[in-house]
Amino acid sequence: MADWGPVFVSLVLFILLTPGLLFQLPGRARCVEFGTFQTSGAAIIIHTLIYFGLICVFLLAIRVHLYMGYIRSDMSADWGPVVMAVVLFVLLSPGLLFQLPAKGRVVEFGNMQTSGISILIHTIIFFVLITIFLIAIGVHIYSG
Repeated sequence: MADWGPVFVSLVLFILLTPGLLFQLPGRARCVEFGTFQTSGAAIIIHTLIYFGLICVFLLAIRVHLYMGYIRSDMSADWGPVVMAVVLFVLLSPGLLFQLPAKGRVVEFGNMQTSGISILIHTIIFFVLITIFLIAIGVHIYSG
């Protein structure tokens, strides 16, 4: 039976930590800016480190799991969801590699901008990909 816990945790953290939606650390003019829908390379690095720390806490320390009618007895540390979620967080941060949709265009590359609709579209893409990797394919990396 599939473990939906890592999918849920990584999706919620993706939404909450997308630079420019709730906050951006560092901001362009201040240390922290709120709701700017702007981003930068430094902000994506800082938000990725925060994302990595929080996802490690939830998936490896607290071990958040969500099974539909089944409980798995093997609870060894699985780094697969952490690695997949962090990689997708970086690759799908709106404005870093691409923004879909962009202002006035369907897609723009490396513009360091975002918007509410872009965050929604990138979140949907994140959900689809994390579900494919963790549920359909079942990517696992167990530490010794």
